[in-house]
Amino acid sequence: MTHRTTGSPREPRESMIIIGGGLGGLSTGCYARMNGYRTRILEMHELPGGCCTAWERGGFTLDACVSWLLGSGPGNEMHQIWLELGALQGKEIRHFDVFNIVRGQDGRAVHFYSDPDRLEAHLIALSPADARTVRRFCNQLRSFRKALAVYPFLKPVGLMGRLERWRMLASFVPYVNAVRTTITVLMTEYSAKFQDPLLREAFNFILYEKHPNFPVLPFHFQLASHANLSAGVPEGGSLGLARSIEARYRRLGGEISYNTKVETVIVEDDRAVGVRLSDGSELRADIVVSACDGYTTTMKFLKGAYLGEEYRKLYTETIHEPGMVFPGYFTLFLGLSRPFPEGDPCTTYLLDEATAAQLTGIRHASINVQFRSSHYPELSPDGTTVVYATYFCDIAPWRALDEGPEQVTRTRGGQELHTLPVRHGRGYYAAKRRARETLVEFLEQRFPGIRDAIVVRDVSSPLTQVRYTGNYDGTVLGWQPFVESGEKLEELIKKHGPGLPGLANFYQSGVWATTGGLIRAAAAGRHVMQFICRDDGRPFTASLDRTAPPPTHRVIPVPTGRGTAATTTGKGT
Repeated sequence: MTHRTTGSPREPRESMIIIGGGLGGLSTGCYARMNGYRTRILEMHELPGGCCTAWERGGFTLDACVSWLLGSGPGNEMHQIWLELGALQGKEIRHFDVFNIVRGQDGRAVHFYSDPDRLEAHLIALSPADARTVRRFCNQLRSFRKALAVYPFLKPVGLMGRLERWRMLASFVPYVNAVRTTITVLMTEYSAKFQDPLLREAFNFILYEKHPNFPVLPFHFQLASHANLSAGVPEGGSLGLARSIEARYRRLGGEISYNTKVETVIVEDDRAVGVRLSDGSELRADIVVSACDGYTTTMKFLKGAYLGEEYRKLYTETIHEPGMVFPGYFTLFLGLSRPFPEGDPCTTYLLDEATAAQLTGIRHASINVQFRSSHYPELSPDGTTVVYATYFCDIAPWRALDEGPEQVTRTRGGQELHTLPVRHGRGYYAAKRRARETLVEFLEQRFPGIRDAIVVRDVSSPLTQVRYTGNYDGTVLGWQPFVESGEKLEELIKKHGPGLPGLANFYQSGVWATTGGLIRAAAAGRHVMQFICRDDGRPFTASLDRTAPPPTHRVIPVPTGRGTAATTTGKGT
């Protein structure tokens, strides 16, 4: 692709460089091609997807991302975005009838059905004394199931005219009470109303990990999407999802370069005109879109320039405060030589303090364990099992164990590689082994025979995430919603769009230009192209990918009576 330097404002902008081949970058590229821009995506890794990825070990494909995918089913605007990106066509979408199981230290379990009728019956059976609180929660969930049909994703609020905004608000009138009462109350406060001690704790872990700054609203949003068969998992898993969008991008005529690391955004006369790569070469284009880590973009690529007062505070002060970005994960994968049918698809275990103390960086005393073969049987050999155990993890304790480089660039066969392993200190490896053995022992006590069945082990920390993606502090989602950072970012995007003050021809996309998960990253690509089309006086256009049939759906029941192999379940299961 031939890039040309931006000229006078009268000359149409035609070419675009997109930094980052995660879902935000791939989405931006797809929508840019749909609107006639010449594009080239630059990705430092050798695979697409960014955090939405997987890798192979000993015949197993270890899927590291999608546990549920918002918008995987019809009846909402999220689904249209995935179909425009070609992400789901021709695939089976799997849905479990239980969103998550939360199991206390005594073995009692709460099965969080997303269907409000089943959930209500189950919770009241667990704790009749909490019937009133349970019914209120489930009634709100019923309202959210209907509200999803009118929730806006296709167009950014900052581009809506006054009439469009009024229509959007009017569509929410039937659900305003449910929204108002759930966005103003933290789940930590709401859950304290339950008399049963397990329910008081378990409600905080509906979304697998504890989110102390989340109000009740996102819990309802996820459960409602799941109940509407729009939060399943796609056949082929996370890397398969990214590959499908990459294929759509290539069919649209887009270019992508792997093992290509950007070091600097080139600026001339307050205009972004291209990028300088790690090998010293330069690429030029009319538009530069950064769809990678926001801190790297603003503080390294642009050296802290063009932030303005509000962005400067966000990236130099707020980002360093506790709880402003999502934490990273510690992850253990186990490839097992035989089936473990007693393992549930997804369970959050509440830990005792002694066990939690062995897990470096753990943010809350809990782990999420998924028997991942239930989600993606095609990703492991027949008759085997994959276990995926994770916990929310702060990076600081891991950094304290190692002072070496977190990323290195090496040349092999004349090609630069940027995500190769780096050498850490002994304390780092000792902490990884201790966490791995603690988790294996925990699982062995509940599922006897797991230890002897292990044929593949794979462990990663937040520093691993930094190595592969460059994400700030190993985060997988960027800014936290419902706190100062996420709210300020959304305010700035609504006010100014996804650019930076005083810098022309530059935009941001992906999760750092919004708040949330994969659907937000995908929607960000659509949104940034709507802003670019507006700035260029072009009508924005998007189309569905019709190269494969629509996805199919399958609901998989989760037995409620088995608990764990070595633990007797309590009442209500």
